[in-house]
Amino acid sequence: MQPHDLPAVMALATTMHPGCPERADVLDERRRLCPAGCLILPDAQGRPGGYVLSHPWRADRPPALDTYLHHLPGQANCWYLHDIAIIPPLRGQGAMHAALRILTRHARDHGVNRMALMAAEGARPVWAHMGFTPMHGIPPDITATYGVDACPMHRAISGTIQV
Repeated sequence: MQPHDLPAVMALATTMHPGCPERADVLDERRRLCPAGCLILPDAQGRPGGYVLSHPWRADRPPALDTYLHHLPGQANCWYLHDIAIIPPLRGQGAMHAALRILTRHARDHGVNRMALMAAEGARPVWAHMGFTPMHGIPPDITATYGVDACPMHRAISGTIQV
């Protein structure tokens, strides 16, 4: 993801996540802090058909929605999937699996052995299908920023990259 991709990312985020609005500069901060974890998923014409915002973090204290990180933690223990959005025509074509394989490699490069995320806006079944399970002990004030159905989830990263 490059700086010029931000308008497309914001357009996709606004359309696909209406209940979880975030400011453009908050999303761009994640891109600047962890360029390798922020991806554009192209459609058939090469235009942004989805995106991924992710970074190393601490699983026990996920960032609240629409908040600045300021810096990445020195002792990360997970790869945090802040947001993955894919337009309907790209769904079911392996884009999410491909993105998760890339992120798994980044997680391993950072020495972490699990991924974490906040499932919101009805996405819990999708993430459960991908092997994520609910994570307990997350402060409710953080979870609440993602909406009433938000569920912190995580999954171990196995020894092989299979998604």
